[in-house]
Amino acid sequence: MADVETKRNKRALTGKVVSDKMEKTVVVNVVRQVRHKLYKKYIKVSKKFKAHDENNQCRIGDVVRIVENRPLSKTKTWMLDEIIERSR
Repeated sequence: MADVETKRNKRALTGKVVSDKMEKTVVVNVVRQVRHKLYKKYIKVSKKFKAHDENNQCRIGDVVRIVENRPLSKTKTWMLDEIIERSR
């Protein structure tokens, strides 16, 4: 789910769109599981990434794949690759 090989071996992440209010930008929440060093219990860790959505086709709740890209702005270094699942 986290690192998937794509074109030119760019990093790809899968997450859920949590905001689409910006023009040509979506905010994607990526959740991963990390093992606690001391207690050996798996904890869900989430991080939000801003991704470029050229056609404004994503909506809140969509599950999408984003790939690493050159910096497009101060905080936007990811680009929408595909919409895996549409929200209802």
